[in-house]
Amino acid sequence: MGHRLRGAAAITGLGMTPMGRIYGKSATELAADAVRAAIADAGLKKSDIDGLLINPGITGMTGGGIGLNLQNYLGMDEMRLVNHMNAAGSTAAQMIQYATMAIDAGMATHVVCVFADNPLKEGGSSGAAYGGAARNPSRPKGMAGLTAAAGYFGANTPYALAARRHMALYGTTQDQLGTIAVGQRQWATMNPLAQMREQITLEDYHASRWIIEPLHLLDCCLVSNGAVAVIVSPPDRAASMAQPAVYIHGMGQGHPGDHNAAGSDWETETGGRLAAKTAFGMAGIGPEDIDVCELYDCYTYTVLVTLEDYGFCKKGEGGPFVEDGKLGPGGSLPTNTGGGELSGYYMWGMTPISEAIIQARGQAGERQVAKHDLVLTTGNGGSLSYHAALVLSPYPGRS
Repeated sequence: MGHRLRGAAAITGLGMTPMGRIYGKSATELAADAVRAAIADAGLKKSDIDGLLINPGITGMTGGGIGLNLQNYLGMDEMRLVNHMNAAGSTAAQMIQYATMAIDAGMATHVVCVFADNPLKEGGSSGAAYGGAARNPSRPKGMAGLTAAAGYFGANTPYALAARRHMALYGTTQDQLGTIAVGQRQWATMNPLAQMREQITLEDYHASRWIIEPLHLLDCCLVSNGAVAVIVSPPDRAASMAQPAVYIHGMGQGHPGDHNAAGSDWETETGGRLAAKTAFGMAGIGPEDIDVCELYDCYTYTVLVTLEDYGFCKKGEGGPFVEDGKLGPGGSLPTNTGGGELSGYYMWGMTPISEAIIQARGQAGERQVAKHDLVLTTGNGGSLSYHAALVLSPYPGRS
């Protein structure tokens, strides 16, 4: 029979706005556009929706962004499930997980999960878009502010330290990280929605400026304005809806806790280990069964350590595992086939999920992977602090 929740829900709608330097709309307006597009994509009416889960981006952490008022903005009445959620980049997968459990429990029928953000300002840089939150002008002073005074603040620093730790322990090289960036750019050249569509070489990677060693500019994700919404529905309704259903075969989370605690291996042992055990166990599979990976890639290093934690290779062997280009087009483990967050667009956890849906539906056009029976998608947040995963399939998970 398998796990009770395997195939308990399906993704039936996908709505996406244009991505990147898109100006003139608030995060709420972008979210509403994506929700309406998802409803139309699924062939539903607004009155069919009885659940709404909302994930704000960085603008939601700085006093703006989408909030619970999105329900009223959309004119949605008599909702049976509403929440405003944030576990950083793991939230998108978590929203789909909670929607699945709510549907299985009879609490809702069609649940919209939406992410929206608009940190980019006209004339401003990508660094400035995240800089205000990263610098945190209200950070503590005195002894409590020593780490920030020493330059340890924002997202880049902990990820750079994590990558350096992996290099020191296992001999991981800059070329190996660069191979990930080059492969994902190859995928992005085939994605009309991708922000970065010009080919790059390993030489281009090395020539890109340092952000914080060992991370080059091309090791780091984009910043984007935009929104993505998905609809989760019961499996018995999904099969007859407008789009090919994408069934949820497995899901899991892993949150390792305080990564600054003494003795912690947060740099090299992420929550992916726990999430993989739960998600693969629910789906009744192992890493060898996965056809396509859509992995959260805020940095190249995040891809490498996630592959290790999901058992695609042993711990410490991520560098040699990726260096033959197997993640890129024509490789044996197609990964981040829309360009990911490095070259496609940065919608937090909705970036890998949106591409996973497109691949599982068989609608990726030039970049479509022929065998896509099982697609793994992951979300990562904080400094490798929060993690969630989904195993998706075009085939029902229940007999």
